[in-house]
Order: sequence, then C-alpha cells, then structure tokens
Amino acid sequence: MVSAMWRKIRRGFTLIELLVVLAIIATLLTLVVPRYFGQADKAKETVLHQNLAAMRDSIDHFRADQGRYPQTLDELVQKRYLREVPMDPVAQSRTAWTVEQPADGTPGVYNVRSGAKGKAKDGTNYSSW
Repeated sequence: MVSAMWRKIRRGFTLIELLVVLAIIATLLTLVVPRYFGQADKAKETVLHQNLAAMRDSIDHFRADQGRYPQTLDELVQKRYLREVPMDPVAQSRTAWTVEQPADGTPGVYNVRSGAKGKAKDGTNYSSW
C-alpha cells in the first residue's frame, strides 16, 4: 500500500524540474525572437523593392504601348498592365505610393516611390527608393 501511494505522488513534475524547463525555453526564445523580427523587416524591404520594380516596369510598358505616361496608378490596373496596385508593405497601404511626373512637365506618372516613413536596414530612407 505504501508503494502504491508513492507511485501516485511521484507521477508529477517537481517545481525545480518545471523551472529548469521554463529557463531553457526562455533562453531559446531570447535567441530566436530577435532573429525572427529582423527577418520579417528584411522580407518587407524585399517585397517593397519587388513591388517598385513591377510598377516601374508596368509604367515603361504603358509608355511604349500608348505613347504617353499613365495619368494615375489606377489607369495601369484599368488597362491591365497590373492586376491591382501593389501594397506598400512598410506603409501597409495601397495608396501610400508617391508618384513623380516627367521632368519635361507633361502630365502622368513617370516614377513611383514608397510613401513609407523611416529608414531601411541599409540606412536609406524608404521614400528615396
């Protein structure tokens, strides 16, 4: 009967065992979490570069086909040069893009830049991309 009581009592973990496991988990999290957030920021920057390249390429194709620059980014979507205006992953908006007109003063969208505020990991402003 005494050994049966010891089996019931001995089944659980001791407080020290639980604290050791929690300390190991906390140590692993301190190594993984900063790396995760750094990769998430890097991924946003990569997507931003890709979205800018796709829009600039679409503007160039529009100009070659139509002989003029699009009036708005939505015109690129309407004429099917883009499926939709891409998301600015840093600003988290489809309307945050900053458009530039041609240097000769003709109306239209010559270039697109990010409207996000802040600096990238390389130290440049997002708005200069």
